[in-house]
Amino acid sequence: MVEINNDPAGLAPYACRPSLSHGRRHDDPRPDLRNAFQRDRDRIIHSAAFRRLEYKTQVFVNHEGDLFRTRLTHSLEVAQIARTIARAMGLNEDLTEAIALAHDLGHTPFGHAGQEALDECMHPYGGFEHNLQSLRVVDVLEGRYPDFDGLNLSFETREGLVKRCPPKQAKRLGAIGQRFIDGTQPSLEAQLTNIADEIAYNSHDVDDGLRAGLLDLDQLLSVEWVATLHTQALQRHPNLSGRRLIYRIVRDLIASQVHDLIEASQARIQAAAPASADAARGLDTPLIGFSAAMLTQHHALKRFLFDQLYCHHRVHRMTTKSAHVVRELFSTLMGDTRLLPPQYRLAAKARHAERGERGQARVVADYIAGMTDRFALDEHERLLTPKRLP
Repeated sequence: MVEINNDPAGLAPYACRPSLSHGRRHDDPRPDLRNAFQRDRDRIIHSAAFRRLEYKTQVFVNHEGDLFRTRLTHSLEVAQIARTIARAMGLNEDLTEAIALAHDLGHTPFGHAGQEALDECMHPYGGFEHNLQSLRVVDVLEGRYPDFDGLNLSFETREGLVKRCPPKQAKRLGAIGQRFIDGTQPSLEAQLTNIADEIAYNSHDVDDGLRAGLLDLDQLLSVEWVATLHTQALQRHPNLSGRRLIYRIVRDLIASQVHDLIEASQARIQAAAPASADAARGLDTPLIGFSAAMLTQHHALKRFLFDQLYCHHRVHRMTTKSAHVVRELFSTLMGDTRLLPPQYRLAAKARHAERGERGQARVVADYIAGMTDRFALDEHERLLTPKRLP
């Protein structure tokens, strides 16, 4: 067997190295032809949860149009941005890609509206948070291997999936949750991917909002940063208009954030001088982040999107209906677990025997969180519309 477990060339001292990985939850023979983080990436891509992202919404419900971003296209865009930054900074590109591709595996149908509704339903039973659900997917819910549940990913990839966690819950996560108790940081690759996620969704929500007609360019130009990029684009291309102008602005939004992030982060790294990946983890503040000036612009764009896009009456109507679907599904399935598919029905019975309603509720939440937008709408109709046959 040919084994390729060498660390990639050109890594900075503070980058994560496959040869120094903190390991996996279960013993697993070393892969041939790939290092540990490449193996993680491949297991994520081949998972059912990853395939379902194609039919989970980003902002717009999946069936509203073919050109709007889904969780899958968003994850691919995050991976592209994060890989570029990692390569420029000497960080581990394979690990960065694995975290990016897996970061939304635990997202519910209907985006944040679905998550908030499911969290509300799960409030008496420990709540629901999509980052923790992503970890649950890769640790427990994916069933592909004979020797263990989940995907058995490396510590470094799993660490990157949990962005926030209350100390009480962190204690149950073991080593993955320890940083939330100690006040330390995840790897630089995890920090990087978290910000690449924000760069991607802010910039691309601008594009989708304009495409949907919920935003117009005049509104967008009220954001000073966007107005500056608009002026610069027309100076370079005086006749640019329509979609090509919008694409130019979106590209420049991403590029300006990426360049600022690299420069500001490298300055912090140089000042802190971490000698290893674990030394960077041990700091009480993150090293990857924007400059103060870019952070101000970034927040201004987020406020604009919240006010003008996410609170738009058409989006609000859609999110209100979506939340209603999730709440009714949860209430109905909790009230009669015989309505669950066989594997979930058996799991709900077993978990109820172990932990009562709390255990049963977690299985129902797993089932709903794993639904695509389309499946959730169909299941809601099957269960709650009298004229619809099973």
